[in-house]
Amino acid sequence: MNILDHIIKDKRKEVALKKALIPVSQLERSVLFARDTLSLAKALRSSPAGIIAEHKRRSPSKSVINQSLNVQDVAKGYENAGVCGMSVLTDGKYFGGALDDLLLARASCNLPLLRKEFIIDNYQIWEAKAHGADVILLIAAILTITEIKQFSELAKQLQLEVLLEVHNEAELHKSIMPSLDMLGVNNRNLKTFEVSLETSKALSSLIPDDFVKVSESGISSIEAIKELQPYGYQGFLIGENFMKTDNPGASATQFINDLGL
Repeated sequence: MNILDHIIKDKRKEVALKKALIPVSQLERSVLFARDTLSLAKALRSSPAGIIAEHKRRSPSKSVINQSLNVQDVAKGYENAGVCGMSVLTDGKYFGGALDDLLLARASCNLPLLRKEFIIDNYQIWEAKAHGADVILLIAAILTITEIKQFSELAKQLQLEVLLEVHNEAELHKSIMPSLDMLGVNNRNLKTFEVSLETSKALSSLIPDDFVKVSESGISSIEAIKELQPYGYQGFLIGENFMKTDNPGASATQFINDLGL
């Protein structure tokens, strides 16, 4: 089993436990469930920089990135930096995140929030809405076409946008459907964890222009963004680059200033 298989196996157990504890009807009564969501796709289309900044404490490939910061400060810092949106990792076991991180980010900023999670069940989409998310991530590598359709259509019903992540041409071809808003190309090979921007370049021409193109993983320099913009990418997900510093908001501000767009 590779790391992704382990994550999904644990995620199925975790979701089953949560479903037994908190029914969907309770999630629907959440204060945040009725709020109007913000559009990340629109923010990316109208921004010259297109930065989605991430809150991530650790990862299976890098172990600890930053355990000492609180989410409120990170969210405020990112908003002040002028990013387009914030990605919040909510997986506990492998990434040190929590749904509470999403709640705290929502209370601290007015950015579109992406729930970064391994979604394998409708329940997690209701959860995302109840905890203040505006966007959900769907990962093509772990889902069937039927699941992608089902999950993205439920997200639409709940006024959530969908960022679908692919790693190769086969995943891209099975995934393109009208219920998606953004298509993300992950430059990290999930089996080897190697990163190459060539993945984004190779897949760019296969993504229809109806979708906002987002490049993910391995974007740690101004040069990387300038290299990918001619390929039609309007969104760039940056996590470790900001989170490994003492002040992610300040480093995001510096990064956006250095882009000079």
